Amino acid sequence: MTFLAVGINYNTAPVAIRERLAFPAEILNDSLQSLWQQNEISESAILSTCNRTEFYCHAASADQNTLINWLAQNKNIAPADFTPYLYNYLDDHSIRHMFRVASGLDSMILGEPQILGQMKTAYQAANDAGTLGKNLSRLFHHTFAAAKKVRTDTAIGSSPVSVAFAAVQLAQQIFDKLSEQTALLIGAGETIELTARHLHQKQIGRIIIANRTYEKAHQLASQFNGYAIALAELPSHLAEADIVVSSTASTLPILGKGRVESAIKQRKHKPIFMVDLAVPRDIESEVEQLKDVYLYTVDDLQNTINENMDSRRRAAEQAEEIIDSEVQHFLSWLRAQGAQTTITAYRQQAENLRDEALQKAVSQLKNGADAEEVVQKMAHTLTNKLIHTPSAQLRQAGANERHDLIAAAREIFKLKQ
Repeated sequence: MTFLAVGINYNTAPVAIRERLAFPAEILNDSLQSLWQQNEISESAILSTCNRTEFYCHAASADQNTLINWLAQNKNIAPADFTPYLYNYLDDHSIRHMFRVASGLDSMILGEPQILGQMKTAYQAANDAGTLGKNLSRLFHHTFAAAKKVRTDTAIGSSPVSVAFAAVQLAQQIFDKLSEQTALLIGAGETIELTARHLHQKQIGRIIIANRTYEKAHQLASQFNGYAIALAELPSHLAEADIVVSSTASTLPILGKGRVESAIKQRKHKPIFMVDLAVPRDIESEVEQLKDVYLYTVDDLQNTINENMDSRRRAAEQAEEIIDSEVQHFLSWLRAQGAQTTITAYRQQAENLRDEALQKAVSQLKNGADAEEVVQKMAHTLTNKLIHTPSAQLRQAGANERHDLIAAAREIFKLKQ
């Protein structure tokens, strides 16, 4: 049996191919069971995110054609259209790949934490579909443990590497409690959505989202218990904001020095923390001259992000060492499973001899035999039967000069020299 990992990701395939090979939640259960029913595959799981689709299988052989043919049929796509984008890993390489993916070492953003949750979702989906067995289930659990160890023992996830996260972390340094602050976010694109998500996770007191299109602002604000306003309403709400983050596609500044100065007066000079993530800028550079305003641009944050990326790369080197060690631990468990059938057979043989001796002893006791004599005879008989076959095999090994078997027996039975 072989562990097999096959997939595509943001490095190997364009989004047009990734879209065609995606497995949304509503079809995942049926797809898992369909894959699991293929002759060569005994266990299966599917990880599907915006950046990757991967198949983890315990299979009868290393031949990936069964999986490729199934995927082509399932997605109604010719193999030639997607096989150039595929990568595949076998056995210890597939184990290492799963550990690296879960730890964020194979992510677009090095060390990002979301992938571990997505990996756990993939495991749960396969578990619910009944497509996991002992081996792949154990591999998933070891994968989670390895990823946790990487997070605990290295600094790979401790430094922000997105401008949104960096902005929120900077706000935390300026304000003691975000729960007492109001954030005004200008725009409704991906960066503002990510900023809102981070602020919500940090339990920001209140979120206001302003956008040129009110419907988009409302749609985004509703996800975070926020309040939506149209961009035209910005002047009447600016004074409420302790934190302002702006990221729009506007070609002209949205906030000028005069408007911000007016808001500061209304706030009685209570400070405002402002982050302009737009290029070209949404906030006039002259705003930085105002007292009680802390203005940062995307360039200011980018320097921090570059430093943090260097820190993550150093942590990733430590993480790779941890993963190497964890792969060996899992392979040791896997090798031990090969001995389990022998252990089970040996135990069953011993239990059969025990039952036979016990049945005979009970029969003798029922016929009135002396109890002490019966017990002694049973112990003697059972001992002889248990050691008879090993003793005969060892004698034969000696006659054949099989010193390796004799040495192995001494190790197995822990015999003194």
